[in-house]
Formats: sequence, C-alpha cells, structure tokens
Amino acid sequence: MAVLAACSKNLPVYRIDALTRLYAVRSLGGEQRLPDEFASIENALTDGDRYLQLEDVEMADRYYLLALRKATLLEQTIRDEQRREQQAKQLQEARQHELERQQAIEALQRKLDEERIKAEREERKRQERIAATRDREREERPLALYHTVKRGETLPQIAAQADVYNDASLWPILYRANRDQIRDPRRIWPGQVLRIPRNLSREDIVEAHRYAQDRQIP
Repeated sequence: MAVLAACSKNLPVYRIDALTRLYAVRSLGGEQRLPDEFASIENALTDGDRYLQLEDVEMADRYYLLALRKATLLEQTIRDEQRREQQAKQLQEARQHELERQQAIEALQRKLDEERIKAEREERKRQERIAATRDREREERPLALYHTVKRGETLPQIAAQADVYNDASLWPILYRANRDQIRDPRRIWPGQVLRIPRNLSREDIVEAHRYAQDRQIP
C-alpha cells in the first residue's frame, strides 16, 4: 500500500494506529486466516489515503478509524482462535498423555500378572519337587525298629507317629511287644526303648483296633 503524504496542515489522528494494528494482524497470520476481513481493513486504509490526498482530513480519519476498529476486532478474533486452538491442543496432549499413562499401567499390570503366574507356577513346581523328594526319602528311609519314649508321650501318641504306624489305634501292638517292660499301658516312662514290630498281618491290625476300642487310653 502506498504511503501518502498529508497535503494539509492538519494530520490524521488514526492513520498510524490503524497501520500499526494492521501490521499486528498480519504478524498473527490474519492475511491467511481471514483474507476477506484483512482485505476490508486494507480497503479502508486505501480510502482514507485517497481522502487525505484530497486534503479531506476529517473524512480520511473516519476511514482510518474504521480500519483501526476492524483491525482491532480482527486481531482479537485471531487471538481468541489461537487461544482456543492452544487449549484444544493442550487438551489433546493431555488426553494423549492419559491414554499413554493408562496403556503403561495396563502393560505394567499385565507384566505383573505374568510374573505372578510364573512365580506361582514355579512355586508349585518347587513344592511338588519337595513333596516328591520327601516321599522318596520316606520310601528309602528304613522303618525304625525301636522308639525311645520321650517325656509326656503315650502309647497312642507313639503309634500315631509317621515313622511308627501313623495310626494311634495300633498302640496295642506296641504294648504286647513290650510287655516285659510295660505293666500298665497307661504308664510308660521317659527313656524306655520300645520295640516296634513290623510285617504286621491283617489279623494283627484288626485285633489291635478292636483291643484299642475296648480299652481306650486318654
């Protein structure tokens, strides 16, 4: 736009402000964002310059003021749009960040679940190995033929032990095998070494159960 010199002693009031505001709008990309509105400002300035050339300063100032108001309004419109765009961008970034956070949490949870399942599976295998080893050792360990009475033990308690008969009601077998040192099955003493009969027959077990039922020891 050609810059015209004033041909009158009176200078326009709003020309500089209108031009300054126009440059501000251009720096905000107004010419590309809203080309029609931007052209309207330039037209108002051109009209003002034409009247200034005709030395009609008052009429020129009216167009400069119009250009200033249009430029001010357009600048505010662009700034509002930019603010909304920025807010929309921030909202989109926040949503994206939240989505990524949720995805990270879900991925971490899946990893923790996989590790937990793996740990549980390994623990089950470990327990199975321990149990198998214990069973194998129990099978390989020779059965005890003697038992030394400990303080507080009774014949049913001894018979119930896993390395004896694992059955409290088989205490009569211990009693009969050790009649030489046990007079009363209710009274045994710490330090006594009791024989533990093995290779029991079915009849021996049935008879021991019957005897234990008839003569219960507390």
